Amino acid sequence: MKHYVPVRSKSGLVSFLIHRKTTFLSLSLLLVLVAAAIISTGLGEMRISPLNVVRSMFGSGPDEYAMVINKLRLPRIVIGILVGASLAAAGAILQGIIRNPMASPDIIGVTGGASVAAVTFLTYSAGAVSIRFLPAFAMLGAAVVSIVLYGLAWKRGVTPIRLILVGIGMSSLMSAATTMMIVFSPRNDAGQAYLWLTGSVYAANWENVMTILPWTVILIPAAFLLARHINIGQLGDDIAAGAGSPVELNRLLLLLISVALAAAAVSVAGAIGFIGLIAPHMARKLIGSNAGSVLPVSALIGAIIITVADLVGRTFFLPLDVPVGVFTSAVGAPFFIYLLYTRRNSR
Repeated sequence: MKHYVPVRSKSGLVSFLIHRKTTFLSLSLLLVLVAAAIISTGLGEMRISPLNVVRSMFGSGPDEYAMVINKLRLPRIVIGILVGASLAAAGAILQGIIRNPMASPDIIGVTGGASVAAVTFLTYSAGAVSIRFLPAFAMLGAAVVSIVLYGLAWKRGVTPIRLILVGIGMSSLMSAATTMMIVFSPRNDAGQAYLWLTGSVYAANWENVMTILPWTVILIPAAFLLARHINIGQLGDDIAAGAGSPVELNRLLLLLISVALAAAAVSVAGAIGFIGLIAPHMARKLIGSNAGSVLPVSALIGAIIITVADLVGRTFFLPLDVPVGVFTSAVGAPFFIYLLYTRRNSR
């Protein structure tokens, strides 16, 4: 236990252990994230030095940079950080409760539900309803699909294998429904719908930031407090129940947290794929399999991936602005195939 620092509230209702290596690694990744965000804010058609970027963030920079930093670039970067952290944490939770390293919100259909709702809005309602309601539609779609998913997977309880099998089928169904709506759309909005489906933080604003911020800052710590239930669940449902853990209740709570994090991210940035798959794997390679360590490290890695991918898409192909989802899919799809290959002999 010498490698852990105990944390306990005065009431005793909240208690957990913090691994020293996790703390050091999290702080290191946080510094990398801050550096990436500052560099990204300064790069573009107008180059701004890191010093002026920091000064402008605190309101003391040159006036000619204030508009570019505070109105155009900074909201986009903050959205990328929050989206990456939310998707990565959602993936880490799913992989823990399903006990399958290939689980992620996009693979079990949560992202697909948000996509169906968003494309429905874009193709049928965007002309009559304000675009500001798009995040609400996306979150509603993810919530409906998650309820259906849990209901179909229930048979005297929800087992991890049944949940992921139903989720894969639900994901395929949502993908087909989304494509059909775009093809038969009575409006000429296919380009906008495809851009949203690819996943992009383009044209993000502070209103988008406030849409996702409460979900991220509340639900990731909540998941961290429930991480010990993920750890004991790795031993199997029978052993977890024998140890006094309410298996079904904890699984439902963690699934709801994962769905809410993914839905909030998708609602403001579109269907960015594979972050929930890649980041938890990278975290486990760095810190081990303890859920309390994997969650914060995954969130930071996800935020870094989105920040760097957006920087590349925004600056390497000027004057084009390539959606961040293109780069995450380019890395994530081969990684998924690699996982399938390495686990081909596992049962």
